[in-house]
Amino acid sequence: MKVDLSYAVEFCKEILEIPSPAGYTELVMERVAKELDTLGIEYFYSKKGCVIVRLEGENTTYTRLLSAHVDTLGAVVKKVKSNGRLELMNIGGYAWGSVEGENVIIHTLDGREYEGTVLPNKASVHVYGDIPREMARTAENMEVRLDEEVYSEQDTRALGICQGDFVSYYTKTKVTESGYIKSRYLDDKLCVAQVFAYLKYLKDNNKKPNNNLYIYFSNFEEVGHGVSEIPNDVDEFVALDIGLVAEDAHGDEKKVSIAARDNKTVYDLKIRKKLQETAEANGINYTVGVYNRYGSDATASILQGADLRYACIGPNVDATHHYERTHLDGVIETIKLLIAYL
Repeated sequence: MKVDLSYAVEFCKEILEIPSPAGYTELVMERVAKELDTLGIEYFYSKKGCVIVRLEGENTTYTRLLSAHVDTLGAVVKKVKSNGRLELMNIGGYAWGSVEGENVIIHTLDGREYEGTVLPNKASVHVYGDIPREMARTAENMEVRLDEEVYSEQDTRALGICQGDFVSYYTKTKVTESGYIKSRYLDDKLCVAQVFAYLKYLKDNNKKPNNNLYIYFSNFEEVGHGVSEIPNDVDEFVALDIGLVAEDAHGDEKKVSIAARDNKTVYDLKIRKKLQETAEANGINYTVGVYNRYGSDATASILQGADLRYACIGPNVDATHHYERTHLDGVIETIKLLIAYL
């Protein structure tokens, strides 16, 4: 089972550099579509803007759906303040302390981009003493200092910045000599790259999936409604999303995660058992995840009324929704499980 790891890593690094907070995903979807063109794979778009692939399987009596989402965390401008700085409202669930000191790009409606930095509105200990150390990191206490000569609301609005403008964070992607890849938004662009590694494996080896297969590159997962247009012939949904590494999550960055439960629902036992048996039969290292603050495209679809079996797998990632990290070994194990199972 030969996995083209360098292809997955390089494509991952490329799409990580394309800003795509949920609701602002057209550019990264264009790159996904371009890569499908390069591989000679046909696709179409959903009305919500998902890119969808349909592959015929060796067995056409059963149909699976695989998803990975291109949308990331981010923010929108909630308020242009009287001092010319910006108050934000988050897109997706993250702690404001996780982005303190982070550089951002503000994307205006007319296509202009401006840089800035997220800071507490009382940032300097030289001025405010212990207040910067002790103040709560909430949206109301944080602001974007624009790297422009602005001192008033009117100055900022003159740049074309207004409420509703999207804000993206720099990713700071790095692959270390020890095999770790760290970046913002490995959730879920790493998984998108792993799907492409699976597709490349099929192409390089002139293979079909075991069963008919839809692949959805979804674009609203971080806000809870990524895959909502499921064809009637789908029997099984496997969401490809990150596993969690923490004391209470039992994840391992060098292994693939197979989810058993999240805070929305348990996952289908029959499919989870098949995934675990497939991993064991193929010598694939895995963990089983039970998550108390987590959801996937699969569970979101179930809550929207989809009638199908459902599962979630993915690379185990440390410090999720912060500055994330995983290991290339776990990337390989995830791709191997995709190949062996699908």
